[in-house]
Amino acid sequence: MPTRILLEGRPGSGKTTAIRRLAALLHARETVGFTTEEIRADGARVGFALETLAGRRAVLAHVGFPGPPRVGRYGVDLGVMARLALPSLAGAAPGANDATDATDAPTARKLVLIDELGRMELAYHPFEDAVRALFAADVDVVATVQAQPGPLTDALKHRADVEVLSLTRANRDAVPEQLAARLEPAGR
Repeated sequence: MPTRILLEGRPGSGKTTAIRRLAALLHARETVGFTTEEIRADGARVGFALETLAGRRAVLAHVGFPGPPRVGRYGVDLGVMARLALPSLAGAAPGANDATDATDAPTARKLVLIDELGRMELAYHPFEDAVRALFAADVDVVATVQAQPGPLTDALKHRADVEVLSLTRANRDAVPEQLAARLEPAGR
């Protein structure tokens, strides 16, 4: 059974830091996906950058982008989702033509790390479709979500096969280590 974990937290709780730390702790596990982070100028948040785990980076949203779409005061460049986010997930879920063996150990699955399933990212409908496919596939997923409600994230949070972990400033340093111990293949 695949592992499906949502790290739920308020802005500033350390969701991005936790996902990045988890990725750094996993040495024997093939990981794919992306993180997002704030862009600051003169102490103020002016946008968000998206960076794949392979190191490709681009500005996803910025106060200077016209949109559409707009999320709050940010214009969102959906092309970044098409050029970076979707390709970073490619191959994570076994396709019909993949040569998979039912005797493969569960640890042979790729681990998908997504930061985050937020309004900016989900404004790109092909990404939302890809997320739905990942959660339906035999693939391990750890994704961050905001505590605020949203149609897709609420549906995922209520699935019986999804574990929701609340991330706070008090536990954000311990959670990546705990998850790495659970997700890393034994004996490596």
